[in-house]
Amino acid sequence: MSVGVAEALPSGGGGLDFLDIGGDIAARSPLQLFWRRLRQDRVALASLGFIVFLILLAIAAPLVISILGLPGPNTQNLNLTDSFGSPLGPSWAHPFGVDQLGHDVMSRVIYGTRVSLEVGIIGTGISTFIGVIVGIVAGFYRGWIDTLLSRFIDVVLSIPLLLLGLGVGAACAVRGCIGGALQPGLAVIITLISLGTWPYMARIVRGLVLSLREREFVDASRALGASDMRIMFREILPNLTAPVIVFASLQIPANILFEAGLSFLGVGIRPPTASWGQMIASATPIFNTAWWYMIFPGAALLLTVLAFNLLGDGLRDALNPRNA
Repeated sequence: MSVGVAEALPSGGGGLDFLDIGGDIAARSPLQLFWRRLRQDRVALASLGFIVFLILLAIAAPLVISILGLPGPNTQNLNLTDSFGSPLGPSWAHPFGVDQLGHDVMSRVIYGTRVSLEVGIIGTGISTFIGVIVGIVAGFYRGWIDTLLSRFIDVVLSIPLLLLGLGVGAACAVRGCIGGALQPGLAVIITLISLGTWPYMARIVRGLVLSLREREFVDASRALGASDMRIMFREILPNLTAPVIVFASLQIPANILFEAGLSFLGVGIRPPTASWGQMIASATPIFNTAWWYMIFPGAALLLTVLAFNLLGDGLRDALNPRNA
Protein backbone atom coordinates (compact mmCIF):
# COMPACT_ATOMS: atom_id res chain seq x y z
CA MET A 1 0.00 0.00 0.00
CA SER A 2 1.35 3.40 -0.97
CA VAL A 3 1.35 6.04 1.71
CA GLY A 4 1.64 9.72 0.70
CA VAL A 5 3.88 12.07 2.58
CA ALA A 6 2.66 15.57 3.34
CA GLU A 7 4.74 18.58 2.39
CA ALA A 8 6.99 19.82 5.17
CA LEU A 9 7.77 23.50 4.70
CA PRO A 10 8.78 25.19 7.93
CA SER A 11 8.15 28.93 7.97
CA GLY A 12 11.38 29.74 9.76
CA GLY A 13 14.25 28.36 11.76
CA GLY A 14 16.38 25.41 10.82
CA GLY A 15 15.44 22.10 9.34
CA LEU A 16 15.15 20.49 5.94
CA ASP A 17 12.74 21.47 3.22
CA PHE A 18 10.86 18.70 1.44
CA LEU A 19 8.24 18.56 -1.28
CA ASP A 20 5.73 15.74 -1.63
CA ILE A 21 5.50 14.46 -5.20
CA GLY A 22 3.17 11.49 -5.59
CA GLY A 23 4.13 10.03 -2.24
CA ASP A 24 7.87 10.45 -2.83
CA ILE A 25 9.99 12.97 -0.96
CA ALA A 26 11.98 15.38 -3.12
CA ALA A 27 14.36 17.88 -1.61
CA ARG A 28 14.26 21.43 -2.91
CA SER A 29 17.33 22.76 -4.69
CA PRO A 30 19.25 25.73 -3.22
CA LEU A 31 17.91 27.91 -6.04
CA GLN A 32 14.33 26.93 -5.20
CA LEU A 33 14.91 27.66 -1.54
CA PHE A 34 16.44 31.02 -2.40
CA TRP A 35 13.54 32.03 -4.64
CA ARG A 36 10.94 30.90 -2.07
CA ARG A 37 12.54 33.08 0.62
CA LEU A 38 13.03 36.04 -1.70
CA ARG A 39 9.45 36.11 -2.99
CA GLN A 40 8.21 36.27 0.60
CA ASP A 41 10.03 39.60 0.93
CA ARG A 42 7.69 41.98 -0.87
CA VAL A 43 9.97 44.96 -0.36
CA ALA A 44 12.88 43.17 -2.03
CA LEU A 45 10.64 42.02 -4.90
CA ALA A 46 9.35 45.57 -5.42
CA SER A 47 12.95 46.83 -5.44
CA LEU A 48 13.92 44.15 -7.95
CA GLY A 49 11.02 45.14 -10.16
CA PHE A 50 12.05 48.79 -10.01
CA ILE A 51 15.66 47.92 -10.91
CA VAL A 52 14.50 45.81 -13.86
CA PHE A 53 12.37 48.76 -14.97
CA LEU A 54 15.42 51.06 -14.77
CA ILE A 55 17.51 48.63 -16.82
CA LEU A 56 14.83 48.39 -19.52
CA LEU A 57 14.42 52.18 -19.45
CA ALA A 58 18.17 52.68 -19.91
CA ILE A 59 18.37 50.19 -22.78
CA ALA A 60 15.33 51.60 -24.58
CA ALA A 61 15.96 55.26 -23.76
CA PRO A 62 15.78 56.50 -27.40
CA LEU A 63 12.54 54.57 -27.97
CA VAL A 64 11.00 55.84 -24.73
CA ILE A 65 11.90 59.44 -25.60
CA SER A 66 10.33 59.00 -29.03
CA ILE A 67 7.13 57.45 -27.65
CA LEU A 68 6.73 60.25 -25.11
CA GLY A 69 7.35 62.86 -27.78
CA LEU A 70 10.22 64.46 -25.89
CA PRO A 71 13.23 66.19 -27.46
CA GLY A 72 16.65 64.59 -27.17
CA PRO A 73 18.67 65.10 -23.99
CA ASN A 74 21.06 67.53 -25.71
CA THR A 75 18.45 69.47 -27.68
CA GLN A 76 18.42 73.14 -26.66
CA ASN A 77 15.39 75.37 -27.06
CA LEU A 78 15.81 78.84 -25.60
CA ASN A 79 12.17 79.58 -26.45
CA LEU A 80 11.30 77.46 -23.39
CA THR A 81 12.66 80.16 -21.06
CA ASP A 82 10.84 83.31 -20.01
CA SER A 83 11.80 86.86 -20.83
CA PHE A 84 14.30 86.87 -17.95
CA GLY A 85 15.99 83.69 -19.16
CA SER A 86 14.53 81.55 -16.36
CA PRO A 87 13.47 77.99 -17.34
CA LEU A 88 9.81 77.08 -17.50
CA GLY A 89 8.32 74.57 -15.09
CA PRO A 90 6.57 71.23 -15.69
CA SER A 91 3.93 71.12 -18.40
CA TRP A 92 2.18 68.53 -20.58
CA ALA A 93 4.86 68.88 -23.24
CA HIS A 94 7.70 68.77 -20.69
CA PRO A 95 6.51 66.83 -17.60
CA PHE A 96 9.71 67.50 -15.60
CA GLY A 97 10.19 71.05 -16.91
CA VAL A 98 13.30 72.37 -18.64
CA ASP A 99 16.66 73.75 -17.49
CA GLN A 100 18.22 77.17 -18.09
CA LEU A 101 19.48 76.07 -21.52
CA GLY A 102 16.11 74.74 -22.67
CA HIS A 103 17.00 71.05 -22.22
CA ASP A 104 14.09 68.77 -21.37
CA VAL A 105 14.71 67.56 -17.81
CA MET A 106 12.75 64.32 -18.19
CA SER A 107 14.76 63.36 -21.25
CA ARG A 108 18.01 64.01 -19.40
CA VAL A 109 16.85 62.09 -16.33
CA ILE A 110 16.06 59.08 -18.52
CA TYR A 111 19.45 59.21 -20.22
CA GLY A 112 21.12 59.76 -16.85
CA THR A 113 19.84 56.30 -15.89
CA ARG A 114 22.25 54.84 -18.43
CA VAL A 115 25.25 56.52 -16.85
CA SER A 116 24.36 55.51 -13.30
CA LEU A 117 23.68 51.87 -14.17
CA GLU A 118 26.80 51.56 -16.32
CA VAL A 119 28.97 52.95 -13.54
CA GLY A 120 27.27 50.90 -10.84
CA ILE A 121 27.06 47.55 -12.60
CA ILE A 122 30.20 47.57 -14.77
CA GLY A 123 32.43 49.17 -12.13
CA THR A 124 31.17 46.81 -9.41
CA GLY A 125 31.54 43.80 -11.71
CA ILE A 126 35.19 44.55 -12.48
CA SER A 127 36.09 45.34 -8.86
CA THR A 128 34.29 42.17 -7.69
CA PHE A 129 36.22 40.04 -10.18
CA ILE A 130 39.57 41.48 -9.04
CA GLY A 131 38.68 41.22 -5.36
CA VAL A 132 37.52 37.61 -5.60
CA ILE A 133 40.69 36.51 -7.41
CA VAL A 134 43.02 38.30 -4.99
CA GLY A 135 41.07 37.16 -1.93
CA ILE A 136 41.02 33.49 -2.96
CA VAL A 137 44.75 33.43 -3.74
CA ALA A 138 45.67 35.22 -0.49
CA GLY A 139 43.46 33.05 1.72
CA PHE A 140 44.30 29.75 0.06
CA TYR A 141 48.10 30.00 -0.05
CA ARG A 142 48.64 32.05 3.12
CA GLY A 143 52.32 32.52 4.05
CA TRP A 144 54.34 35.15 2.20
CA ILE A 145 51.76 35.36 -0.62
CA ASP A 146 49.03 36.25 1.86
CA THR A 147 51.31 38.76 3.60
CA LEU A 148 52.28 40.45 0.36
CA LEU A 149 48.73 40.69 -0.96
CA SER A 150 47.33 41.79 2.40
CA ARG A 151 49.86 44.62 2.67
CA PHE A 152 49.02 45.69 -0.88
CA ILE A 153 45.34 45.70 0.07
CA ASP A 154 46.16 47.91 3.07
CA VAL A 155 48.03 50.34 0.82
CA VAL A 156 45.12 50.64 -1.61
CA LEU A 157 42.64 51.07 1.23
CA SER A 158 44.73 53.91 2.65
CA ILE A 159 44.21 55.97 -0.52
CA PRO A 160 41.24 58.37 -0.17
CA LEU A 161 39.14 57.41 -3.17
CA LEU A 162 37.23 60.68 -3.40
CA LEU A 163 40.40 62.78 -3.38
CA LEU A 164 41.98 60.42 -5.91
CA GLY A 165 38.91 60.81 -8.08
CA LEU A 166 39.11 64.59 -7.88
CA GLY A 167 42.79 64.53 -8.85
CA VAL A 168 42.51 61.99 -11.65
CA GLY A 169 39.30 63.53 -12.97
CA ALA A 170 40.92 66.96 -13.17
CA ALA A 171 44.13 65.59 -14.72
CA CYS A 172 42.24 63.64 -17.39
CA ALA A 173 39.70 66.36 -18.07
CA VAL A 174 41.16 67.70 -21.32
CA ARG A 175 43.15 65.11 -23.27
CA GLY A 176 42.60 62.02 -21.19
CA CYS A 177 45.24 59.93 -19.44
CA ILE A 178 47.70 57.20 -20.40
CA GLY A 179 48.39 58.69 -23.81
CA GLY A 180 44.72 59.27 -24.50
CA ALA A 181 43.76 55.66 -23.82
CA LEU A 182 41.69 56.71 -20.78
CA GLN A 183 39.22 59.34 -21.90
CA PRO A 184 37.55 61.76 -19.44
CA GLY A 185 34.09 60.95 -18.15
CA LEU A 186 32.64 57.48 -17.86
CA ALA A 187 35.87 55.57 -18.55
CA VAL A 188 37.77 57.43 -15.82
CA ILE A 189 35.06 56.85 -13.21
CA ILE A 190 34.70 53.14 -13.98
CA THR A 191 38.49 52.76 -13.79
CA LEU A 192 38.60 54.55 -10.43
CA ILE A 193 35.84 52.37 -9.02
CA SER A 194 37.40 49.17 -10.36
CA LEU A 195 40.88 49.92 -9.02
CA GLY A 196 39.79 51.58 -5.79
CA THR A 197 37.04 49.36 -4.35
CA TRP A 198 38.26 45.80 -5.01
CA PRO A 199 40.15 45.55 -1.64
CA TYR A 200 36.83 45.50 0.26
CA MET A 201 35.73 42.40 -1.62
CA ALA A 202 39.21 40.89 -1.36
CA ARG A 203 39.20 41.17 2.44
CA ILE A 204 35.81 39.50 2.75
CA VAL A 205 36.75 36.66 0.40
CA ARG A 206 40.14 36.14 2.06
CA GLY A 207 38.53 35.71 5.48
CA LEU A 208 36.02 33.19 4.15
CA VAL A 209 38.68 31.22 2.25
CA LEU A 210 40.87 30.96 5.37
CA SER A 211 38.01 29.04 6.97
CA LEU A 212 36.90 27.04 3.93
CA ARG A 213 40.40 25.73 3.11
CA GLU A 214 40.37 23.75 6.37
CA ARG A 215 37.08 22.00 5.59
CA GLU A 216 36.78 18.29 4.87
CA PHE A 217 35.78 18.67 1.22
CA VAL A 218 39.06 20.46 0.52
CA ASP A 219 41.04 17.66 2.19
CA ALA A 220 39.07 15.13 0.15
CA SER A 221 39.87 16.99 -3.07
CA ARG A 222 43.57 17.04 -2.20
CA ALA A 223 43.47 13.31 -1.46
CA LEU A 224 41.97 12.70 -4.90
CA GLY A 225 44.86 14.60 -6.49
CA ALA A 226 43.01 17.82 -7.42
CA SER A 227 45.24 20.75 -8.34
CA ASP A 228 45.27 24.01 -6.39
CA MET A 229 43.48 25.79 -9.23
CA ARG A 230 40.68 23.24 -9.25
CA ILE A 231 40.30 23.38 -5.47
CA MET A 232 40.18 27.20 -5.45
CA PHE A 233 37.84 27.75 -8.38
CA ARG A 234 35.81 24.53 -8.53
CA GLU A 235 35.47 23.64 -4.87
CA ILE A 236 35.89 26.82 -2.79
CA LEU A 237 34.55 29.48 -5.14
CA PRO A 238 30.98 28.06 -5.36
CA ASN A 239 30.77 28.32 -1.57
CA LEU A 240 31.51 32.06 -1.84
CA THR A 241 28.63 32.81 -4.18
CA ALA A 242 26.15 34.03 -1.57
CA PRO A 243 28.40 36.55 0.29
CA VAL A 244 29.89 37.81 -2.98
CA ILE A 245 26.43 38.46 -4.48
CA VAL A 246 25.21 40.20 -1.34
CA PHE A 247 28.26 42.45 -1.00
CA ALA A 248 28.27 43.31 -4.71
CA SER A 249 24.58 44.25 -4.60
CA LEU A 250 25.31 46.63 -1.71
CA GLN A 251 28.40 48.05 -3.44
CA ILE A 252 26.47 49.08 -6.58
CA PRO A 253 24.55 51.95 -4.90
CA ALA A 254 27.75 53.18 -3.25
CA ASN A 255 29.42 53.37 -6.66
CA ILE A 256 26.41 55.16 -8.15
CA LEU A 257 26.68 57.76 -5.39
CA PHE A 258 30.43 58.03 -6.02
CA GLU A 259 29.80 58.91 -9.67
CA ALA A 260 27.10 61.39 -8.70
CA GLY A 261 29.46 63.01 -6.20
CA LEU A 262 32.28 63.39 -8.72
CA SER A 263 29.88 64.74 -11.33
CA PHE A 264 28.46 67.17 -8.78
CA LEU A 265 31.99 68.42 -8.07
CA GLY A 266 32.64 68.86 -11.80
CA VAL A 267 35.22 66.12 -12.41
CA GLY A 268 32.92 63.24 -13.34
CA ILE A 269 30.59 63.07 -16.30
CA ARG A 270 31.02 66.17 -18.44
CA PRO A 271 28.38 68.01 -20.48
CA PRO A 272 26.63 67.41 -22.76
CA THR A 273 26.31 63.83 -21.41
CA ALA A 274 23.42 63.66 -18.94
CA SER A 275 24.27 62.71 -15.35
CA TRP A 276 22.11 63.02 -12.25
CA GLY A 277 24.95 64.42 -10.16
CA GLN A 278 25.84 66.96 -12.84
CA MET A 279 22.19 68.00 -13.13
CA ILE A 280 21.92 68.53 -9.37
CA ALA A 281 25.08 70.67 -9.44
CA SER A 282 23.73 72.79 -12.31
CA ALA A 283 20.41 73.22 -10.48
CA THR A 284 21.96 74.48 -7.25
CA PRO A 285 22.27 78.19 -8.25
CA ILE A 286 18.70 78.35 -9.60
CA PHE A 287 16.93 76.12 -7.08
CA ASN A 288 14.81 78.98 -5.70
CA THR A 289 13.29 79.69 -9.11
CA ALA A 290 13.55 76.26 -10.79
CA TRP A 291 13.03 73.66 -8.07
CA TRP A 292 12.09 70.94 -10.60
CA TYR A 293 15.58 70.88 -12.07
CA MET A 294 16.98 69.51 -8.79
CA ILE A 295 13.98 67.59 -7.48
CA PHE A 296 13.55 65.13 -10.35
CA PRO A 297 17.19 63.99 -10.82
CA GLY A 298 17.57 63.97 -7.04
CA ALA A 299 14.49 61.76 -6.68
CA ALA A 300 15.77 59.43 -9.40
CA LEU A 301 19.12 59.09 -7.60
CA LEU A 302 17.41 58.54 -4.24
CA LEU A 303 15.01 55.86 -5.51
CA THR A 304 17.72 54.02 -7.43
CA VAL A 305 20.12 53.86 -4.49
CA LEU A 306 17.29 52.91 -2.13
CA ALA A 307 16.11 50.12 -4.44
CA PHE A 308 19.59 48.56 -4.66
CA ASN A 309 20.04 48.79 -0.88
CA LEU A 310 16.68 47.16 -0.18
CA LEU A 311 17.36 44.44 -2.74
CA GLY A 312 20.76 43.80 -1.15
CA ASP A 313 19.11 43.37 2.25
CA GLY A 314 16.58 40.97 0.73
CA LEU A 315 19.30 38.94 -0.98
CA ARG A 316 21.23 38.74 2.28
CA ASP A 317 18.21 37.30 4.09
CA ALA A 318 17.27 34.95 1.25
CA LEU A 319 20.80 33.57 0.89
CA ASN A 320 21.32 33.12 4.62
CA PRO A 321 21.38 29.34 5.32
CA ARG A 322 20.05 29.96 8.82
CA ASN A 323 16.75 31.04 7.25
CA ALA A 324 16.29 27.69 5.50
